[in-house]
Amino acid sequence: MRYDPSKHHRRSIRLKGYDYEKCGAYFITLCAWQRQKLFGEIENAEMRLNTYGEIIQLHWDNLPKHHHHLELDEFTIMPNHVHGIIILTDKTTCEERHGLQEIIRGFKTFSARRINKIRRLSGVGVWQRGYYEHIIRNEKSLMAIREYIVKNPSSWGKDELHCVHPREWDGQIKNLALQMNRIM
Repeated sequence: MRYDPSKHHRRSIRLKGYDYEKCGAYFITLCAWQRQKLFGEIENAEMRLNTYGEIIQLHWDNLPKHHHHLELDEFTIMPNHVHGIIILTDKTTCEERHGLQEIIRGFKTFSARRINKIRRLSGVGVWQRGYYEHIIRNEKSLMAIREYIVKNPSSWGKDELHCVHPREWDGQIKNLALQMNRIM
């Protein structure tokens, strides 16, 4: 299908004019392709990673090795999505500095390649296109988002991304973002 701007218009949820290479903390959510439960199962309010989930964890943990100006904060893998906090710092020993978009693109690309190699599939999606991000602007917001991430596995049955609850995927996250803006 050819691109037709009158039909194919994706609006960016990125903050217009904001420099995502800038130092700061970012809350991100990435969803599995078509909300497939690819990364494991929730048992007794705890996430049990499968092989694909372990690959996701490995690639997340390795991000600072590839991006020296990056620090990792809270992170959780759910059956069909991940939540994490990435902190971009001014610490770097190299001249090349990647912004949030490039970091996420690399994470998704390399984790998907490895998962598809194990699945013996080529060109099959692991991640949904794009991702959700929220700029964390203060300590109170950071603390609330950390709590949300940590408690996410225990609230899986009520989670919007749980396949039993097919509401629009980012409704709860948008509500959290609105609460964070009110805190500021």
